[in-house]
Amino acid sequence: MTANHSLDTVNPTAATPRSMPQPAEPDPRMPRLAASPGFREFMQRGWGDADRAPLVPAGAPEAAARHRERLSAAFAGRTLAVAAGRAPMRVNDNAHEFRADSDFLWLAGAAVEDAVLVLEAAGSRHDATLYLPAPFRPGDEGFFADPLRGELWVGPMPGLQEYAEALGVRTRSIDDLDLPADALIGGTVPLDGPASSFAGRPRSGELARVLAELRMIKDEWELAELRAAVDATVEGFAETALEIPRAVRAGGERWMQGTFDRHARTVGAGVGYTSIVGSGAHAPILHWVRAEGDIDPEALLLLDLGVERRSGFTADVTRTLPASGSFGAAQREVHDLVEASHRAGLAAVGPGRDWADFHTACMEVLARGLDDWGLLPVSVDEALSPGGQQHRRYIVCGVGHHLGIDVHDCSASSHAAYQGATMRPGMALTVEPGLYFHAFDETVPPELRGVGVRLEDDLVVTAEGSEVLSVALPIDADGIERWMAGLR
Repeated sequence: MTANHSLDTVNPTAATPRSMPQPAEPDPRMPRLAASPGFREFMQRGWGDADRAPLVPAGAPEAAARHRERLSAAFAGRTLAVAAGRAPMRVNDNAHEFRADSDFLWLAGAAVEDAVLVLEAAGSRHDATLYLPAPFRPGDEGFFADPLRGELWVGPMPGLQEYAEALGVRTRSIDDLDLPADALIGGTVPLDGPASSFAGRPRSGELARVLAELRMIKDEWELAELRAAVDATVEGFAETALEIPRAVRAGGERWMQGTFDRHARTVGAGVGYTSIVGSGAHAPILHWVRAEGDIDPEALLLLDLGVERRSGFTADVTRTLPASGSFGAAQREVHDLVEASHRAGLAAVGPGRDWADFHTACMEVLARGLDDWGLLPVSVDEALSPGGQQHRRYIVCGVGHHLGIDVHDCSASSHAAYQGATMRPGMALTVEPGLYFHAFDETVPPELRGVGVRLEDDLVVTAEGSEVLSVALPIDADGIERWMAGLR
């Protein structure tokens, strides 16, 4: 349990719970430490050195330097500032874990809370400076008084010198930050805290768009990080699937979700998004992250999972498993149709292909299959027309997106650079068709109600075609059954 900051009244300016106001006159049995000369004097001495080297992924500083060069070329003569953000408060005086803004992480190479990376124009190039708050160390009152940056509270923290050495950039105190009026602002600007001095200034849509479009093409270091994230995710699928019998007995979806989340935190930074675990009637719910249900041993179990590396790069993989280890007849029929759609989508990924090609390929297979089952109220051609789309009742979501340092990467790109573009080598994306028959949907026969199936793989566009990074997980029903049997 975290310490109660309000009981350690060393910092009279620190936030305290509204339900526990400070007394006008402190009880002598609980003196305010900041007012105790003996305590303050004793806290100034007797502290040795500590290891304050930041945890920086290998190769990240060099990759970030290359990223800054690409951004610099797009904004000659302009000052750019990208903020890392700060962890939001969860309750009262307890914060969520910090996750840096993705643009900042891409440009700086490490997550530094409350920091701002500034690129100052220097002729045709830019000079990079990382502005960050200094931690409170022995000798500073904040060392024992500040529960957010005091090392006595949070442990040894890297400061300006350590980050300068680890990241290869100049560092300065956040107190020295003074941006020109025409600077372009990006990242996540906190409303309070050390980096909030320009919180009221508008965020540049142009800077966000350019950064998103630059991030579309991954370099070799980025692709290596992505492959490692996918490999770790595949391992996590195996660990999670092994827990199905335990989750059926007790724990249900929460046990499954917690199993993968523990794995992700052990081998990486954590999960790249909230893990989706849906059993039975929950499987068709696209963003079923609540994981409040039991595991039905006779139903399908949809797992949408991804490990995020410390670099920020994440996998995004989905498989739908029979909890019993064997598909029922209706379950297999739905899975087979989704598999056929998935294979058509995978085949439509390659350099020079329109981004829309894999979407079109997936949807055509699904529409024809639904028509064969008598579920379409119109012809296949009418359903596939822009004014039809009746088949989308059973798949209202898209069937793929860019992937990288965000799970839905490059989302600030223009339409022309994203959905209206052609695929190029170095792009990473997902292909993820599915069919979602909700338990209360009376347009489908009873045996299909509450059946949801999605198959999702992570790919990289290559010069010759594409590479499926998550190929180690089978996509056919027979292969999934064999894979599950092999785990047990």
